[in-house]
Amino acid sequence: MSKPFSDHDKRKQISVRGLAGVENVAELKVAFNRNVANKRDYYFALANTVRDHLVGRWIRTQQYYYEKDPKRVYYISLEFYMGRTLQNTMVNLALENACDEAIYQLGLDMEELEDMEEDAGLGNGGLGRLAACFLDSMASLGLAAYGYGIRYEFGIFNQKIVNGWQVEEADDWLRYGNPWEKARPEYMRPVKFYGRTEHTPDGVKWVDTQVVLALPYDTPIPGYRNNIVNTMRLWSAKAPCDFNLKDFNVGGYIQAVLDRNLCENISRVLYPNDNFFEGKELRLKQEYFVVAATLQDVVRRFKASKFGSREVVRTDFAELPNKVAIQLNDTHPAMAIPELMRVLVDEEKLGWDKAWDVCVRTCAYTNHTVLPEALERWPIDLFHHLLPRHLEIIFEINRRFMEYVASKFPGDHDRMRRMSLIEEGGCKKVNMAHLCIVGSHAVNGVARIHSEILIATLYVFKDFYELDPHKFQNKTNGITPRRWLVMCNPGLAEVIAEKIGEEFIRDLDQLKRLLKFINDDAFIRDIAKVKQENKLKFAVHLEEHYKVKINPQSMFDFQVKRIHEYKRQLLNCLHMITYYNRIKKEPNKHWTPRTIMVGGKAAPGYHTAKMIIRLITAIGEVVNHDPVVGDRLKVIFLENYRVTLAEKAIPSADLSEQISTAGTEASGTGNMKFMLNGALTIGTMDGANVEMAEEAGEENLFIFGMRVEDVDAMDAGKGYHASEYYNRIPELKQAMDQIAGGFFSPKQPDLFKELVDLLMHHDRFKVFADYEAYIKCQDKVNQLYKNPKEWTKMVIHNIAGCGKFSSDRTIAQYAREIWGMEPSLEKIPAPDEKLK
Repeated sequence: MSKPFSDHDKRKQISVRGLAGVENVAELKVAFNRNVANKRDYYFALANTVRDHLVGRWIRTQQYYYEKDPKRVYYISLEFYMGRTLQNTMVNLALENACDEAIYQLGLDMEELEDMEEDAGLGNGGLGRLAACFLDSMASLGLAAYGYGIRYEFGIFNQKIVNGWQVEEADDWLRYGNPWEKARPEYMRPVKFYGRTEHTPDGVKWVDTQVVLALPYDTPIPGYRNNIVNTMRLWSAKAPCDFNLKDFNVGGYIQAVLDRNLCENISRVLYPNDNFFEGKELRLKQEYFVVAATLQDVVRRFKASKFGSREVVRTDFAELPNKVAIQLNDTHPAMAIPELMRVLVDEEKLGWDKAWDVCVRTCAYTNHTVLPEALERWPIDLFHHLLPRHLEIIFEINRRFMEYVASKFPGDHDRMRRMSLIEEGGCKKVNMAHLCIVGSHAVNGVARIHSEILIATLYVFKDFYELDPHKFQNKTNGITPRRWLVMCNPGLAEVIAEKIGEEFIRDLDQLKRLLKFINDDAFIRDIAKVKQENKLKFAVHLEEHYKVKINPQSMFDFQVKRIHEYKRQLLNCLHMITYYNRIKKEPNKHWTPRTIMVGGKAAPGYHTAKMIIRLITAIGEVVNHDPVVGDRLKVIFLENYRVTLAEKAIPSADLSEQISTAGTEASGTGNMKFMLNGALTIGTMDGANVEMAEEAGEENLFIFGMRVEDVDAMDAGKGYHASEYYNRIPELKQAMDQIAGGFFSPKQPDLFKELVDLLMHHDRFKVFADYEAYIKCQDKVNQLYKNPKEWTKMVIHNIAGCGKFSSDRTIAQYAREIWGMEPSLEKIPAPDEKLK
């Protein structure tokens, strides 16, 4: 059987064995290990070699699309959290074994070369990583798809932990160049800002604008072994040559040239907020910049259908929804709706009604959160200043929509106020979620429970559901099995393939067949062995990179995600302290050893999140240096958690913490990655956890705590009072008193005063209400871990239940139920074969 993945252990053997048969390799390797720049040269040589295999398929794919003229989908996202590209490309093109062999012949180490690649960290967390998984699936399912976003010069910041505190460093990911992208200056597009509108007999003109050029950079996105290579196009902002030319005549030449930077700042840096709206002018500029440039591409490609041609062959825009689907990844690209209307009405001269029909049938919107602080609301004044024509269009959309609502619900002025695109009050604002719903033919949440909350909750979208129930759908998120199993956990993929073949890589539902082997002792041993090998490997990684020694026999307990109050890292902290106190109280008892690892970045302006990181590091400082505890409990904060670290950590995990307050996590995708890689979940019935429990059997997850209806009942009834739990539960009181009294911060006893005050008096996410159930559930986890065979059987149940959580399934549903496209597993001819 040819392996669809490379074996990392084999790589290490190759590196050692290969020295004998290759001339001068020993000298080469000595020089190579001494010279980091040299390693980077080897990485670029390998990357360019692999890219050569992509390019022919890339050109052939675009040619194929132009000949077939299929419907195209444009996935617009302000974030694409891609991580590294080299290994993923080798897996998808079946080049891993050949590359391993070549690198071995040179006496080099493949993992060292892979480590030279910078992460493309153009996203904050789940939303951006989902977009990356979707691109992989769209290519693997043969869809004519394009990812459109911004080529940020600086991606998500690098996180350093200094004296226990998060410190941010700029992510200069392009400093050595990016071998995977190709600049396409021939497709540069102008994007306009500011100015004013003129209403003339010929229509509305947007004049006196400032122009910024959008320069596209294309990255190839290979499907899994089907010879299809799609495109991710990221726009970079460039100032035009005549920028502020008028200043030259008054001696302001130097300043005029320096001012070019103001234009180019648009694509300088990713806003580092996750689930939080920051209403800055630069952010709105970014949002309009990406959609304005993208829609010019969409219209150009719609009009010309021949490969490499710019001739106009299609002019009837009534055909647009049959040839184009635009998916808005959250509200960030919401400006696509008024921009498409502007293009159709002002430039293509369609009547309003026809243009609106085309717009609605073309656009669809994915909602990613119900947290009110995350919903985008832009001030009218800012809009008027930056995009005056678009504000007029939004007002007209709203006027017509309000007439429609009034006709359906006569006299219900309160409903009209709630549903308006324009929020009244001190400062009038445009509600971007309302704009997305009104301007789209489909609106979806990202897990079943999330989609249900969207249509049931008044402050979210209940009114809109009552008006247009047919618009609302659910599309439960998924992850790509290529990166999140085959690539990051080749040992586990190999064990699975030996039992059920390799089809699961394209059809994750095949994993159900593993249930036949649930009592197969040899299979149970193989699964447990792979996990232990991954744990040893991650322990070595931690020792090398973090200078931390951990017990590889201990339970590896992970909570890795953005730091946010709703994700309840504080609940995890209370368990750490409780477990520590129990060990201290009865040091001679047989405790289940645990290494609790927490990772994630806090938004730079999110003070509470930064304090949570400081608390975790403070607990670690006390616990890890207590000789009574020894290696039975370790608490580690994983610095600079990112895609590449996730690929190393997740395969080693025993326990996955998914403990958000019920009703707050839209879906989660980390939960799926852990499940697929053989970790058991301790979690609340929130987001996709609900469906994971359904697929694997609730008895095979550690579910605890309040359900959504319990949270709602508490809010509707007597409310949440933290002091009741604090006074009733001695272990909770002890833990809180230790935090408050400076036990974990002896040099600064008041360090965590704000966190204590938050938990006791202002906790929206009800940490104490779930504390007791959480601790009892953790006791069950400890008990089961003492029985390795039963633990591993539960792991197999979980892996076998992962089929639903492939992004291939998610994308197939988007394609059929929203975009009107049919996925295909057909392989197109390779570049050296003739097209049929």
